[in-house]
Amino acid sequence: MTSSPNTPAMGRYPAGGLAFPHRGLLGIAGLQNHEILFLLDEAEQWVELNRRSAKHSETLAGLTIINAFFENSTRTLLSFEIAGKRLGADVVNMQAAQSSIKKGETLIDTGVTLNAMRADAIVIRHASSGAVALIADQVACPVLNAGDGQHEHPTQALLDALTLRHALRERGRSDEFNGLIVTICGDILHSRVARSNILCLSSLGARVRVCAPPALMPEAIDAMGAEPYHDFEAAMDGADAVMMLRLQNERMQGQFIPSPREYRHLYGLTAERLNRCAPNALVMHPGPMNRGVEIESDIADLMGTSLVTRQVEMGVAIRMACLDVLTRRARGVDGWAEAGERSA
Repeated sequence: MTSSPNTPAMGRYPAGGLAFPHRGLLGIAGLQNHEILFLLDEAEQWVELNRRSAKHSETLAGLTIINAFFENSTRTLLSFEIAGKRLGADVVNMQAAQSSIKKGETLIDTGVTLNAMRADAIVIRHASSGAVALIADQVACPVLNAGDGQHEHPTQALLDALTLRHALRERGRSDEFNGLIVTICGDILHSRVARSNILCLSSLGARVRVCAPPALMPEAIDAMGAEPYHDFEAAMDGADAVMMLRLQNERMQGQFIPSPREYRHLYGLTAERLNRCAPNALVMHPGPMNRGVEIESDIADLMGTSLVTRQVEMGVAIRMACLDVLTRRARGVDGWAEAGERSA
């Protein structure tokens, strides 16, 4: 596969494996700016491939990818499965209900078992923060975090950044993220997507605002580089993009909001609120959407404004890029075998 013509010129990151010297991808935290840019640039070739009628590469032919999902998922699991298969890998999906975790097996024993199967990469999703890192310590192959508890969801943040970059370039914005104002609104407290996006977009030069009811706003969120708001109208003023998050009721214990109706009244994205943003502001949502709660259907489906379906498209490309990059050392790709490794 050749480089995309949309890929910026080399020189913005080190050559070969030094461009991304990490053994796996456990989070955005710990990644340098040029490493994030490298993954975004690498994804461009796969965006092009996925838009062709023949969407197949032999890049990972002969490799085995295990998708170990201990938490339910539709978009992320399907996206990783498609990514692996389009790269030519053998892909095996392991669902939580079918795993020995249900029989009392520890995470460490699960990691040892997965390692013994000699997979070439393992994608893990788990309901507990830190669980992916725990398993990663037990295996010899690269591990990709597909979401762990309330901690991180790195590939979601990367695909969101890639989606924004494409939309901004189409509008002729050459500096892309520098000075871009992005408002993330919703259940910030329980959102690993919010955490990864704050880290990713801030690193790329964007100003990130987060908005939530007091009960759903983490303490010291400003220490991550985000500007906290409780007033949605104020958070929307002049924003170039707004990312809506659903209420994660499955992670809530107790009463965090008076009612969905009251939440919609205060924090739902409507046409009136969107008008407070900068002209031609972009709308995003990682899904699944609760239409009529955090976002109105006419906004979610608004052509030229909503990037929701494009986020899904970019998700496959960014996950193809991650699988490709993280397996290069094992595949002996020139310039990668001799590069040092560090965890991220």
